[in-house]
Amino acid sequence: MAAASGATARHERCPREKRQHRRGLSRSRGRDGRQAVPDRGRSPGRDLRRARARDPYTATELAYFIGDAEPAVIVCRPEDEGSVRPLAGSAAVVTLGMQGDGTVLESRPEAPAPVAVRGADELAAILYTSGTTGRSKGAMLSHANLLSNALTLKDLWRWSADDVLIHVLPIYHVHGLFVALHGALLAGASVLFHRGFDPEATIADFARATVLMGVPTHYARLLTSAGLIPVDCSPMRLFVSGSAPLLAEAHERFFARTGHRILERYGMTETGMITSNPYDGERIAGTVGYPLPGVEVRIRDAGGSLAGSDEPGVLEVRGPNVFKGYWRNPEKTAEEFRNDGFFITGDVATQADDGRVTLVGRAKDLIICGGLNVYPKEIEEAIDPLPGVAESAVIGVPHADLGEAVVAVVARQAGAQPSEPEIVAALADRLARFKQPRRVIVVDELPRNAMGKVQKAALRAEHAGLFAAAEAN
Repeated sequence: MAAASGATARHERCPREKRQHRRGLSRSRGRDGRQAVPDRGRSPGRDLRRARARDPYTATELAYFIGDAEPAVIVCRPEDEGSVRPLAGSAAVVTLGMQGDGTVLESRPEAPAPVAVRGADELAAILYTSGTTGRSKGAMLSHANLLSNALTLKDLWRWSADDVLIHVLPIYHVHGLFVALHGALLAGASVLFHRGFDPEATIADFARATVLMGVPTHYARLLTSAGLIPVDCSPMRLFVSGSAPLLAEAHERFFARTGHRILERYGMTETGMITSNPYDGERIAGTVGYPLPGVEVRIRDAGGSLAGSDEPGVLEVRGPNVFKGYWRNPEKTAEEFRNDGFFITGDVATQADDGRVTLVGRAKDLIICGGLNVYPKEIEEAIDPLPGVAESAVIGVPHADLGEAVVAVVARQAGAQPSEPEIVAALADRLARFKQPRRVIVVDELPRNAMGKVQKAALRAEHAGLFAAAEAN
């Protein structure tokens, strides 16, 4: 791996020597992607990391990423070269395959790549946000950002050289690359790479692994497998979930099936990890634990004042994990930071007296119905346990009288047929009247982005005219 990483670094030095090269990474999951990530001490460049796990990005999106970051080198799979090269502009395109094939290794010299000295505050990576609220922004992460998070998680989650990580996540995302892979590499642990997530293949690896990091969709699919039993999970010591909220019901079902409590944590592209449930101690379903050592969080209410205990507000964070700003977007950077250095996450949360954080939702997802605040998570938690419901997404839709009306989009379980009247009736004595959905729309599945997050912006756009006809009559 060191040789392959060094070879990638050399491509940045030639044909033009620049201290601040950027590298584009268009990769699927797998060890080839790991080899394409140059050792931070070897490469003189910055990293732009984009992967194409199951090709979630269109040519238009890739063209935007490449045009915005202007990488000197793009690394892609051999089979993707034909589609990537027309988008590359002046960037060199090299390939790296799962079996070590590809042009990046063809002229690999025997001597190790030279070490490039880097300052802690220098730019290490540009990761593009998911873009659920408009065009993706490049978050600039420094070497200090990455190292502080990796060292903290290594200690917090008890990484050791004896660990074996089952890696099922895309490497273009902070979860798969910086949270999962960096911890394993720092500890000298082993990694079992999967090209994609398959429940049966993942369970089969439990016998020789110790750690799994996944998203809620992964755990939901594991729970559908008859092979998920305690004896098969006995070698495992840690199951981590993140990137989206995990249902409390899924926590309890997983514990009942395996004897393991999932550790849920919270982070962002811009910050790496912010909070984590404890490794030793109580892991409470529905919460994301405590701020990491050295990380400060605070919660401000709608009026800008610090929120009291268990009062919802927007979570802000400050610490060595917080990014430098948005690439070529100083206006947005200034908008998202307070004068005292706290980054405004846009996530609505509460914090208990003991410091434990619970996420309520995104500030942009807040529904104001008839002047009253409605937090979608509360309604979703009432809907999700109902018979025949796989999951739900609650959104606000324009309404002439109320301003916004509550609408629930419900994904049905396979073979089930939950109806709108049944769901509405079940919620009648569980929620205050203003929180009850005006409409329930039953679908086969909810739209998701590349990391499995439900795209509520897409749902709001799709159903924006839901009440228009009624208002016209």
